[in-house]
Amino acid sequence: MDREELAAWLRLTVTAGVGNGAARRLLACFGMPQAIFAQSAAALQQCVSDAQARALCAVPPIWQALLEKTERWLSGADPQGPAHAIVTLGDSRYPQTLLETPDPPLLLYLMGPAHLLAQQAFPAGPCLAVVGSRNPSAQGAENARQFARALHGAGLSIVSGLALGIDAAAHEGALDAALTGAGVAATLAVVGTGLDQVYPRKNIDLARRIAASGLLISEYPLGTPPLAAHFPKRNRIIAGLSQGCLVVEAALASGSLITARLSAEQGREVFAIPGSIHAPQSRGCHALIRQGAKLVESAQDVLQELVVPARRVAAPVAGADADTPPTTGADAPAAGAAMDTPLLAALGFDPIGIDALLARTGMATAALQVALLELELAGSVARLPGGLFQRLARG
Repeated sequence: MDREELAAWLRLTVTAGVGNGAARRLLACFGMPQAIFAQSAAALQQCVSDAQARALCAVPPIWQALLEKTERWLSGADPQGPAHAIVTLGDSRYPQTLLETPDPPLLLYLMGPAHLLAQQAFPAGPCLAVVGSRNPSAQGAENARQFARALHGAGLSIVSGLALGIDAAAHEGALDAALTGAGVAATLAVVGTGLDQVYPRKNIDLARRIAASGLLISEYPLGTPPLAAHFPKRNRIIAGLSQGCLVVEAALASGSLITARLSAEQGREVFAIPGSIHAPQSRGCHALIRQGAKLVESAQDVLQELVVPARRVAAPVAGADADTPPTTGADAPAAGAAMDTPLLAALGFDPIGIDALLARTGMATAALQVALLELELAGSVARLPGGLFQRLARG
């Protein structure tokens, strides 16, 4: 893109009152953005309202500063670090799956490995959205990590939203699988800010890892802060980039259900992991299953429904083979069969407090606390807020 073309695209995106729908009508009518801004107000009114036509004839006050900032961002990437790019609606590299959705963004800001952006910008293979609660249970976070690890090991790129909780665990699991085949990004993070910012700040190190092995994606101009309305809106991109959507844990009011609904409306597969009937984080998943989402207990359950190339792009990591995926869920063994003790059996898989465990096991308080600490150090049990403990099922 030359400077004139970039300037026109940016001006179109920041013109007040002209949303994606109006902009697409204008592009369909006049062609490239430069041609739109060459029209008279009367000509523009064939496609948009009078107010929108007047706005298009005026120069947005932030446009010049945004253009300069964007040019610096595009040209100022560290040669040793991730590259920066912009892909527009008219670019051949724009992802076809997203182009076919009802509301594709006009342009996408990208940050990722230079070789990926230079070749095709987006992964050549299939993608799966993995989403869920920002406040998951310890088991939910572990499930997200293990499923993402196994599914990326089978050749899928994992798409999520860089939020705390399930999103972060899914990104981490995909990065842990570390496939290096051409065209396979470990994970795609669709964010609700400009790419010159990271939100939440706790995920800044994770964002750097994603930029090195996957893609950071935003439709928002540089400098855009984390506004609440942006996060539900970005979910349509997560759904649109993916062949399907796996919901790991979600409350009934979770934004993850928006992503699942959009996936279903776009004809994509929806998957949900069941959980405890007592856990609020499981109720959204149970609602999806009642509505027709596929109940999944292993990565293989997901792979059976998706078209995934049989060719492996890299040797599988331990425990992530698509043919022998990790078992995850209520029937999964705890880490280390030798440690499947009576205490683990008494724990079950729901969070439980010390008093209830004392009643179940008949152990002395001191002995129980020592045993729980040993299991926690072994990775078989997680300590939760409120003095609760939860057994962890691992692949």
